[in-house]
Amino acid sequence: MILHAWHQELECGVDLSTVPAGLRVNMQLCTLSYCMTPEKFQTYARMSQPSFHELHDFIKYDIQPGFTNFRGSIPSPNVVTQQPKNEHAHSSGGIEEDFIKCLAPTYVGDFALKGRELRLKGINRTGNLLVPNSNYCKFEEWVMPIFDAMLEEQKEQGIVWTPSKVIARFGKEIDNPDSIYYWAYKNKIPVFCPALTDGALGDMFFFHSYKNSGLVVDLVEDIRFVNTQAVYAVNSGLIILGGGLIKHHTCNANLMRNGADFSVFVNTGNEFDGSDSGARPDEAISWGKIKITASPVKVHADASLIFPILVAETFAGRQKEIEEFNKRVQ
Repeated sequence: MILHAWHQELECGVDLSTVPAGLRVNMQLCTLSYCMTPEKFQTYARMSQPSFHELHDFIKYDIQPGFTNFRGSIPSPNVVTQQPKNEHAHSSGGIEEDFIKCLAPTYVGDFALKGRELRLKGINRTGNLLVPNSNYCKFEEWVMPIFDAMLEEQKEQGIVWTPSKVIARFGKEIDNPDSIYYWAYKNKIPVFCPALTDGALGDMFFFHSYKNSGLVVDLVEDIRFVNTQAVYAVNSGLIILGGGLIKHHTCNANLMRNGADFSVFVNTGNEFDGSDSGARPDEAISWGKIKITASPVKVHADASLIFPILVAETFAGRQKEIEEFNKRVQ
């Protein structure tokens, strides 16, 4: 009954972007306590031996983060502001949901809410998050004029659009510090999404192809850039949150250099389903995607819980060094 009443009054729900008061935690003490708690958290604590230690020396590495759409659903632009200017690989859901949350609220719901009841009310469920249909209407209203302008630039200036260029353009246009990709644009961090059409953004491309056809997005330029970055990196490190396409795409780029020097996977996937998503880093070593001399780590946990702590223990604590590094590479 409580859940039913809650989603009947959706506008009274909790906006996902609203952080509850009193949730300030000393991350260093939190990490220390993980060493003495159940196995999953001990695994996180063991990241300090040695891959997590290597993260402390991240300036020596070309770090390639990758994550799936759950990160885009959760507003965390500070993660991008705390990192050096390396490329990211994301899923399509991670792109569109970042912009949608800047246009309209995403609400905290419950995994147990009934799909039929939500459908009748025009509400879409993503895990325990609720996204009203009206959010996607606002997204379409925002995207279509941008696509029109991009098409004109393609015709008049000969611009070859790629997924990373599209994402950078969106980051510029959204002009909102709550957006991950606004900060990626501001910090000149390229973001790659080889499956840009897999989601609501793909719907927008589809609709636009009938309203004002001709817009072309080239994947080849981006894959060449990603693989070349891996090949020429002095050292290469992977931080992969979730699985699926972004995990395979990022690891495969490091195949071109005979393997990444270190790797941290954070996901809840199980290797016994036979997919790449749940595969342990050792499988990637067999393919040459991680070096045989590396000591990779996989944390079987919810990345939305683990990654902020990881950042607090590494990038966030070395902000001055990041700024100095960014000045040197500009």
